[in-house]
Amino acid sequence: MSDRNSHGSGPPDLNQLRTFLAVHRTGSFTAAARRLRLSQPTVTAQIRALEERLGRELFERRARGVVPLPHADELAARLAEPLDRLADVAGAGPDRAPEPVHLAGPAEFLCTVLLGALAPLTAGGVRLRVATGLTDPLLAELRAGRHDLVVATRRPRGRALHAEPLSDEEFVLVAAPALADRLADLGPADGPLPDALEREPLVAYAEDLPIARRYWRHVFDRRLQVQAAVTVPDLRGVVAAVTAGAGWTVLPGYLCRAELDSGALRLLHRPEDPPINTAYLVQRPGPSANPHVVLVRERLLAVARTW
Repeated sequence: MSDRNSHGSGPPDLNQLRTFLAVHRTGSFTAAARRLRLSQPTVTAQIRALEERLGRELFERRARGVVPLPHADELAARLAEPLDRLADVAGAGPDRAPEPVHLAGPAEFLCTVLLGALAPLTAGGVRLRVATGLTDPLLAELRAGRHDLVVATRRPRGRALHAEPLSDEEFVLVAAPALADRLADLGPADGPLPDALEREPLVAYAEDLPIARRYWRHVFDRRLQVQAAVTVPDLRGVVAAVTAGAGWTVLPGYLCRAELDSGALRLLHRPEDPPINTAYLVQRPGPSANPHVVLVRERLLAVARTW
């Protein structure tokens, strides 16, 4: 970075400040360019010019997106209110329809639980763009500005993202009634429940059996030593296969509550300390320029408190 004698004279250009605030809010040059309807090279050039004028770097460049440095956070805090007011006067604020809210997370949780909770917001003009996937790729895309909010199955590391606990999901061991009855009829010579289950077909989400292996370690204090009979990369498909009699599985309780209530599935074990996984609602630090992102976030957190 240049020394103080080479700093630009006069106040920073207003367009540079607007671009800076967009980059700070989105965490990405690419996302800021999309929001401002500029080319990415233009955004990059404006940020570099502003950094040259101020005599300090504002963002730490990373492979996916940027992270504001402390000076950038201070500058954004000073600029946010006056620039937002100026945008309102210019007709680019609340009078203009906000951009869609880009929400991402596990397909099963989004489709089974969250979209129903968010449905009332569409009457108020909220537009949703929903993407599904695994936590690590979605968090990388969040850092790059592709999403506004991500439901993650683990808390992200570091300070580049802000995470709040959303819900706890309890894992349950289940099978269709025929297999449950057969297991209930086993005698002492057949061994404990884990041994009996390892001789039966397992339906799983993936080949490495992440959910079932965790259940085995947490509840039975042993390693699961089987291969899946069926793998389906969607837990709703796992529910369907197990309900049809393909084998046993471990599922989040919310996903099979209706089947357990109706008797289509049976609970095979009631541990005193069932394994629990916490879902987190994650976003980039700082306030969003889109008021509908705030509405979606507050709605999700409010509904989660009732679960």
